[in-house]
Amino acid sequence: MTPSPSDDLAVDARGLLKRFGGFTALNGLDLQIPRGAFYAYLGPNGAGKSTSIALLTGVYGPDAGSIRMLGVDAVKKPLEVKRRVGVVPEELSLFERLTGRQYLTFCARMYGLDGDVAAARAAELLELTELTYKAGALVSEYSKGMRRRLAIAAALIHAPELVLLDEPFEGIDVLAAGVIRELLRELSRRGVTLLLTTHVLEIAERLATHAGIIQGGRMLDQGTVPSLLARYDCPSLEAVFEKLIAVPASRNARLSFYGEAPAPVVALREPA
Repeated sequence: MTPSPSDDLAVDARGLLKRFGGFTALNGLDLQIPRGAFYAYLGPNGAGKSTSIALLTGVYGPDAGSIRMLGVDAVKKPLEVKRRVGVVPEELSLFERLTGRQYLTFCARMYGLDGDVAAARAAELLELTELTYKAGALVSEYSKGMRRRLAIAAALIHAPELVLLDEPFEGIDVLAAGVIRELLRELSRRGVTLLLTTHVLEIAERLATHAGIIQGGRMLDQGTVPSLLARYDCPSLEAVFEKLIAVPASRNARLSFYGEAPAPVVALREPA
């Protein structure tokens, strides 16, 4: 269901159209995110999730449609919106010849924070993301998980009201994922609006208050997680996802040259 236009929406995008040559990436997309929501933005590869974020952040302009973010027309007043939004892109571009502390301080200064505030926030975020021990190391020495955590810290340095995260759990280890998950929970508790794209439906299930499922550049459905589960009579977001998006034929694949599958191995329990 699509709510009516309201400044209570952190994101209110309607009828978004985006073409790249002969390819239509977004085809009349509607995306509504209430303020304070933790919104899981779900869809298969190539559905248009990253293109949506590129439009919301002003990387591309829409070919048609409107975008209001935090009550502001994002197409007409992009700088006003960018001051209030944090972004963690899927493909990170960090300054590798700076240390972690220097990078966060630089980002804070770019948002107009004075030196003392920038230093204090950088120190706090390094601690929250468990990077204090690497604060003096060059970013080029960071692992993928450390870079992802540093990028999230940089996106938060100016205390944004809305944070857009494109696949923040992609390709990182369990420990890094746990740190990011707890940080996102803390932001949600503080009332920050979050948009998260992820292919890990278990994470979406555990974190999200709202969800939207996109395919072929169109929104198939969106709403609170309980309303989606009720609407499709499903026990989980994964089941809703599979009901709305055709399950690939490979799900029931059988290998002829292996013969019949053996009986499952049952673990034996030690006697009490």
